Amino acid sequence: MSSFSANKRVVSGMRASGRLHLGHYHGVLKNWIQLQHQYDCLFFVADLHGLTTRYDEPGFIETILWDMVIDWLACGVNPSLSKLFIQSWVPEHAELHLLLSMITPLGWLERVPTYKDQQEKLHHKDLATYGFLGYPLLQSADVLIYKADFVPVGEDQVAHIELTREIARRFNHMYGREPNFEVLAHDAIKKMGKKNGKLYEELRKQFQQNGHHESLNTAKALISNQHNLSLGDRERLLGYLDGSGKIILPEPQPLLTKTSKMPGIDGQKMSKSYGNFITLRELPADVEKKVLTMPTDPARVKRTDPGDPDKCPVWQWHQIYSDDTVKKWVQTGCRSAGIGCIDCKRPLVDAVNAELKPIQESIAEYEGDLGSVKRIISEGSEAAREEALKTMSDVKEAMGLDF
Repeated sequence: MSSFSANKRVVSGMRASGRLHLGHYHGVLKNWIQLQHQYDCLFFVADLHGLTTRYDEPGFIETILWDMVIDWLACGVNPSLSKLFIQSWVPEHAELHLLLSMITPLGWLERVPTYKDQQEKLHHKDLATYGFLGYPLLQSADVLIYKADFVPVGEDQVAHIELTREIARRFNHMYGREPNFEVLAHDAIKKMGKKNGKLYEELRKQFQQNGHHESLNTAKALISNQHNLSLGDRERLLGYLDGSGKIILPEPQPLLTKTSKMPGIDGQKMSKSYGNFITLRELPADVEKKVLTMPTDPARVKRTDPGDPDKCPVWQWHQIYSDDTVKKWVQTGCRSAGIGCIDCKRPLVDAVNAELKPIQESIAEYEGDLGSVKRIISEGSEAAREEALKTMSDVKEAMGLDF
């Protein structure tokens, strides 16, 4: 699919690393559910990424993979609105990763902020492997293989998208220069007609000489409206705009998502690593037990001691789950010692269980029809692979590997 399709394309994956919890639901899945109504979306289980830290646990990924897909479907990710697939079922991800590794400087991977951070956090694992060093490059291949327009990420992941953009830029610069590129670009300008051709030249000059990004965006819109141009001509004109050559791998943009406000039951970010999570499949009794044992404001030693909700992890949960009436009740009751900490937690137990109930009912339905789930993934993987093969054809031709 080209960058000129009616619907912009979004690509996002989730690493196969364990059971999904409320942090995944509030931080990722709710966003996916919204995006699928606005964009052409591809969502995949990143099983190859799961191997970067669990390469020594054969069979682990399979134990969680289908549960993960079922959880997506139960939460509302809709296979009729988006393509759902498994990363390793589209081998072109790995193939493009290999080809991009030939041109990617080692220093680019070593400087990715999460590289050393993750090594420190997972110090008990031997992560001195190429797979771990190269996982940001595999992420780049995941995105570039579908010529994605946008990748939904939090602020902490923007560096990964910038790496992807740099790799695409380097690839286009190295392989996008056809021997007669400028001649073909000028021929394409003539096809636009006298008026549009002159406007394109003016906008290109404004961008290249003065750095006017608004001129760049206007020129891109102008190109996309030229219905008499071939895809090759459009890509040449895009490349001629910024001087890079023919655009073989378009540079994706980060689609910033709101930082997940779902803290763990200890006040830290909800994470499997911290053991502070509530899974989407948590039994009501276990939800109650986990919420009721949440730490509270340390100033409230006795029931009669007043507290400060702003210093209490429980208040963070009320901001997600409670309406204004309950929030006011918490603020007044806590500060005056009019309510105890258990009283404060009770509405949260009810709210979390109410949120999980329809999801868990849907999970049970999908588990009873695993054949349909596998068919959804099979069809999604087949559709994704069709797109991936188109990109690999362009890449191999550009690199001289289409013999």
